[in-house]
Amino acid sequence: MDQLTVRDAVFDFLRRQGVDTVFGNPGSTEIRMLRDWPADFTYVLALQESIAVAGAAGHAIGTGVAGVVQLHSAGGVGHGLGAVFNAYRDRVPLLVIAGQQTRAMLTTRPFLAADEPAQFPRPYVKLAVQPDRAEDVPAAVAEAYRVAMTPPRGPVFVSVPEDDWDHPAAPVPDRDLHTDFTASPAALAEVAAALNGARRPAMVIGAGVDEDDAQDLAVELAERVTAAVWLTPLSARSGFPEDHRLFQGFLPPVRDQITRALDGHDVVFAVGGPIFKYHVHTDGPMLPPDARLFTMDCDPAQAAWAPAGTNILSTVNTGLSVLLDLVEKRYRASPPVRVRPGAVPRLDPIEPALAIDTLRALVPGEAIVVEEIPSHRELFHARFPITRPGGFLTTGSGALGWGLPLAVGRALAAGRDERVVCVVGDGSSMYSIQALWTAARHRAPVTFVVLNNRGYEAVKALGRRLGAADLVGTDIHQIDFVSVAQGLGCAAARVADAASLTRELNTALAADGPYLLEVPVAAGSAAAYQPEA
Repeated sequence: MDQLTVRDAVFDFLRRQGVDTVFGNPGSTEIRMLRDWPADFTYVLALQESIAVAGAAGHAIGTGVAGVVQLHSAGGVGHGLGAVFNAYRDRVPLLVIAGQQTRAMLTTRPFLAADEPAQFPRPYVKLAVQPDRAEDVPAAVAEAYRVAMTPPRGPVFVSVPEDDWDHPAAPVPDRDLHTDFTASPAALAEVAAALNGARRPAMVIGAGVDEDDAQDLAVELAERVTAAVWLTPLSARSGFPEDHRLFQGFLPPVRDQITRALDGHDVVFAVGGPIFKYHVHTDGPMLPPDARLFTMDCDPAQAAWAPAGTNILSTVNTGLSVLLDLVEKRYRASPPVRVRPGAVPRLDPIEPALAIDTLRALVPGEAIVVEEIPSHRELFHARFPITRPGGFLTTGSGALGWGLPLAVGRALAAGRDERVVCVVGDGSSMYSIQALWTAARHRAPVTFVVLNNRGYEAVKALGRRLGAADLVGTDIHQIDFVSVAQGLGCAAARVADAASLTRELNTALAADGPYLLEVPVAAGSAAAYQPEA
């Protein structure tokens, strides 16, 4: 029998975890990993490293196993770090395997080598290591994978010198790891007692509810206590049906606006994510003076830095399951029904609201929606309620370029049974436009809708809020998105006017494979965290 190598042991371990896809962008220090590629693994080539990372993240969300990313040493890792940052903040499990120069050369600081590779991606990975010996690589990969999949999930990093892959190694033994945990009965009983005795309770739902497949439990709890329900500020996912009678919208990432929204609620229960996520500074209290805040999440770091409230450490699904055994049905007055925005005239130039309304009318309910339109995020959430678990993805951290490749990775996980619809801004799209090539190569079932307002409209809106109008460096002109997409092998078209919007969107949504539709929209309509009308 042939001697097992590091490479054999690593692929065997990944295979046993259910991994069958690796996203990457190769270089010279990864050749020994990539040669004689296993027939049962798909290698998804990305034309830039951040696209590989975000694509693997979308795939991980769709499959439920950690995404595996192969990156080039040093510079390649650096290119991918913006997406690693997003994965860390959005708690997406990723195993990043980076190349490194030959061990015998490392003392001479060779070309392409990474200095202190385990420090390079920190602090935005849960674990980072370059094993001391080649034979330790499979065990290090296995440990990193388990760390990535342990709540709170997130990216991990293993640097592998290029000659390690051919070194003899032992197989990684099988192990089971059960990661659910709950707080003490006394802690959960305290939350239940507060909800049972609340006069006017509120719930704030974070991305962790969707991550942990706990939306039905959150709905049951909200209905049992008749709670007004918001989503956490800038949430990466939607953990509550946004057409529900109790749903009140997304909390804005501004301290005084959150306080106003929650005013009058005596008990606030935040579950699965941070309620204190701010983008614009304002002074004043973080909560209404008479509100008691309880938070429940799996992240001990988040519990430690939270500036207010009683913090309960628990995975979301298990914690909500226990609470439902303790919380009693109470008949309280329902919160006011959320006011829906009115219709928009079908006029030229196309208003962003009209584009979003038309999308909402045409996108099938089973589609997965990926959003990266910072200029119109509030408008999007007001007009395009997400109703299905797992049906919405965006960036909760704000590093642009996440949406396009995230959509591609999620579409590849979906196979041919689901359509992914990626709504992206013109500025956002250019951070990762090469993802269209990967989508075309794999015939990913994804429709890209580029709302083109010819600039960084979100930055302009924030500038207006801060009294800085006419900001330099915020205009983008003369990008032909149709030609760019077609040059990368992706079918594409441009909407000529409002009258053709529905027809062109129907064509884009019905495409077999990827399709980009550019929708020119009126500029100057973005608002910087204005309360909903």
